[in-house]
Amino acid sequence: MEALEIARWQFGITTVYHFMMVPLTIGLGLVVAVIQTIWFRTGNPAYLRMTKFWGKLFLINFIMGVATGIVQEFQFGMAWSEYSRFVGDVFGAPLALEALLAFFVESTFLGLWIFGWKQLKKGVHLACLWIAVIGSVFSAYFIIVANSWMQHPVGVRMVDGRPHMTDAWAVFTNNTALVAVPHTLFGALAVAGGFLLGIAWYHLWRRRRDGIDTVGPDGRVIPGEAAIAGRDRADHTVWIRSLRIGAVVAMISFAGTALTGDLQGKLMFEQQPMKMAAAEAACHDGTGFSVLSVGNLGSKNCDEIKAVIEVPGILSYLAKGDFTTEVKGVNSLLEQYKADYGTTLPDNPIYGERAGQEIQYVPVMEVTYWGFRAMIGFGGLAALAALVALWLTRKGTVTESRWLMRLAVFGILAPFGANATGWIFTEMGRQPFVVAPNPDLNGIDQVFMFTAAAVSPGVSAGELLTSLIVLTAVYAVLLVVEVKLLVKYIRGGVVSAMPELVHAPIDENEDATPGPGGKPGSSDDVLAFAY
Repeated sequence: MEALEIARWQFGITTVYHFMMVPLTIGLGLVVAVIQTIWFRTGNPAYLRMTKFWGKLFLINFIMGVATGIVQEFQFGMAWSEYSRFVGDVFGAPLALEALLAFFVESTFLGLWIFGWKQLKKGVHLACLWIAVIGSVFSAYFIIVANSWMQHPVGVRMVDGRPHMTDAWAVFTNNTALVAVPHTLFGALAVAGGFLLGIAWYHLWRRRRDGIDTVGPDGRVIPGEAAIAGRDRADHTVWIRSLRIGAVVAMISFAGTALTGDLQGKLMFEQQPMKMAAAEAACHDGTGFSVLSVGNLGSKNCDEIKAVIEVPGILSYLAKGDFTTEVKGVNSLLEQYKADYGTTLPDNPIYGERAGQEIQYVPVMEVTYWGFRAMIGFGGLAALAALVALWLTRKGTVTESRWLMRLAVFGILAPFGANATGWIFTEMGRQPFVVAPNPDLNGIDQVFMFTAAAVSPGVSAGELLTSLIVLTAVYAVLLVVEVKLLVKYIRGGVVSAMPELVHAPIDENEDATPGPGGKPGSSDDVLAFAY
């Protein structure tokens, strides 16, 4: 493998890993903020318990997300210096706003929320969380603005071979970004919904297994209480409401991702037609959508791919909103790309030994085709599971089935899979461009960059391989740490986030946060929640 391939593997592994934390941070943060708002308005102690339990898991994930995200910035300079030089004038604004404004606000007010349970008034404390969560949304927005410019460069002019920003408003209101942002947010909420559903199901199942909750003749739950601290009737309320909130959020999120995904698809047919044609295995011009296509693994010849099941008209609807417009297939687009951008990489020192190599305009179709379907499949599976969970828990608890409990817990991974495969499809489908060309009605807009030109020229394959191995090993350790922390506090239940429950019961008429001695109303030992 040469340096370019290793650099791509490194960025792909670290980015997909980092993005496992991002949607949970954004989605769970929004859910926790809503739950705390309900507690603020109603004073119901069950919602306080929910806020602290889910808030604890949110914080663990947030910290790991920050730690793994820092590596992304170093890779720009280490492995992708030519790319950084090319996009620097454009990326400077959104990335600076993300770091200096959004992340600063997010981390500052999250710190106030962590340590301000007793020190701040309830309304101010709640506002701190909302500001932190909104900061995380803006952080995602600025990152997606930068990524969307790579998909659809706008608001610039070329000066000495580099794009210079001429219209910041066009960059920040790029139609690609305006559709990608809500799509990403709905995807994040889907992750949060599945997370709540799976964990809450596990705890309700444990209460059934331990005989705390029973079922009456009418099939409805009879919540019980155990001698163990925290496993009272309020504990049952925490889990059943968390489960149902998670299920509703998951279903709404799937509808949102489907609607915004349809808009994204239509934009991709305009802006990156080869990506979407490859995603549909549409080798020839037509209107049919491939439900199932087969071909030789790794083949670069589109003619070897055969549609087994095809539905006429659906491809036209995805692309143009009707059922009759003929959509260009891979073979037609390939000839168009060759005419517009050449058949071989330019004879330029920036390409090194890759200069003169044939350009592969067709992305890896196994990745685009199955990545697109895995994204939809995982998302639909999560939504279906949420609907089934709402039906099965309509009488207030879950079944005693162990395999259903395990299915619910493993189902937490489905929306993560949808997010990961969606981004893999989006980024790999753009190849061979790291900055995709922006077709213009008046001709070809020359704002684009081949991935082959983006890698750092002074970094060897051995150096990149070493950093890849080291980073992958470090990330593996961090994954073990995060999973162990999450499992520890999930199994511990609400008490793991509220040790005060061991010392004193919650009275909804008084401040339930105890002091160092465990007595409600005294000075708050904030470290009990923070750590």
